[in-house]
Amino acid sequence: MIRKIFAVFFFYITANFFCQQKVSGTIMSENDMVISSVLVVNMANDKKVYSNSSGEFSIEASEKDEIRFVKNGYERVSRRVYNVDISMNVVLIRIPEEIEKVEIVSVTGNLSKDSKRLSKIDKKEQLQKDIGLPKPPEKLREVPAELNRVLLGAAFGSINVQHVYDLISGKSRRQKRWYKYEDIQLDITWIRNRIDDEYFVKNEIPAEKILEFLEFSFIVKPEIRSYIKVKNINRVMFNLEEVIPVYVERLKENTKSTE
Repeated sequence: MIRKIFAVFFFYITANFFCQQKVSGTIMSENDMVISSVLVVNMANDKKVYSNSSGEFSIEASEKDEIRFVKNGYERVSRRVYNVDISMNVVLIRIPEEIEKVEIVSVTGNLSKDSKRLSKIDKKEQLQKDIGLPKPPEKLREVPAELNRVLLGAAFGSINVQHVYDLISGKSRRQKRWYKYEDIQLDITWIRNRIDDEYFVKNEIPAEKILEFLEFSFIVKPEIRSYIKVKNINRVMFNLEEVIPVYVERLKENTKSTE
């Protein structure tokens, strides 16, 4: 049944592709520098493209469509299409950003002593939140297509052509895998920016195995990532302490099996 629905959608896509028009243009900064990798979205048909290395873009559009331009660190811009034959040149204004101070913690390996020091850091971060310091900009991500949403839309006579294509081509599945990998790497970076490598080495984890250990910790103790989300380094440390013996024992067993 699903294959039949996809077949109908495919012919629908083919029929619509030939009647679409495109609007093109260039995206520049306020200093007349080209800006690449800007997300360009047609709010009318949900088409999305990114500007190339020359700041140029081309997207399917019709007259009166709203085109939105989004890039991290810049003010969002919306433009209306009045003539698809006229180039749409856009200027993005950079948003002033405060650089967050990153404090590297050199730990001793003594859990009691280290936890007290880390608690002070947690309180400091909480104070920064309480006094209303600006939050870092959110990650701008294209929402992956979902089969149930596509089918629900079709049931009500609304077909999102781009989402159908994303599902058929496998783009949606690749996006989800990439976002998951990217989030894990960001969480690992957050920990390593706050705990010196010497701590892990003192606990029998070789420097080249730290990344692997942290990934292993997220699997054994998924709650670690929830503590990272709320920036509670103290709780992160307590959970890592429980995983270290398990991981070290696995390392020793692997070493014996290869000898």
